[in-house]
Amino acid sequence: MDQKTTHFGYKTVNVEEKAGKVADVFHSVASNYDLMNDLMSAGVHRLWKRMTIEMSGVRPGNKVLDIAGGTGDLAAKFSPIVGTEGYVVLADINDSMLKVGRDRLMNIGVVDNVKFSQADAQYLPFPDNTFDIVTIAFGLRNVTDKDLALKSMLRVLKPGGRLLILEFSKPGNPLLSKIYDTYSFNILPKLGKLFADDGDSYQYLAESIRMHPDQKTLISMMDDAGFANTDFHNMTGGVVALHRGVKP
Repeated sequence: MDQKTTHFGYKTVNVEEKAGKVADVFHSVASNYDLMNDLMSAGVHRLWKRMTIEMSGVRPGNKVLDIAGGTGDLAAKFSPIVGTEGYVVLADINDSMLKVGRDRLMNIGVVDNVKFSQADAQYLPFPDNTFDIVTIAFGLRNVTDKDLALKSMLRVLKPGGRLLILEFSKPGNPLLSKIYDTYSFNILPKLGKLFADDGDSYQYLAESIRMHPDQKTLISMMDDAGFANTDFHNMTGGVVALHRGVKP
């Protein structure tokens, strides 16, 4: 693959086309995004996100950036922890997702210390050394240039700040991997069609998971971007991994 093409699921597309195609997927699924997460994870995504919060080391007064924040799951949990002295920025490149997140957080009364930003992870519109914590949950696999995004995340973190990447990954057990593949490609698109009338978007999401770097490859990418103390923790047998790194 040359530098002018990239992956969109299993398809090869021009680099300039990918963002638009990904946007179309998330415009399509925005209103059913929470349902989608439940279908893709059998509801376990809530436990994965809770673990991400716990392992972030977030404290009162921290400034947190949640990239690809979607419907605001992480922002809603970070908000009461950082309190009135801190704040959370819920960022998403997709305006449909951002609207769903804003409406949801307003409905549950979480708005006082949450800001909203339509932002591209590759070109984050924030000053250097702004945030104590940056998170991206189930979003990195949709970014066209992941290396560029990692460098952008490093830039906006304060020295000593932490990045946490929660993402579907590669199960280590061959039997679990086979079961996971069967579910992802034979069942998930049918559920997407049945519950959201959108089998194609769910097919892309399954494919995008398989095209995402495995655990050790992502660690290497984080190291190359300049992060220190990088590690990862598998959840649910490696179906999902939480990667962490610190800005030196």
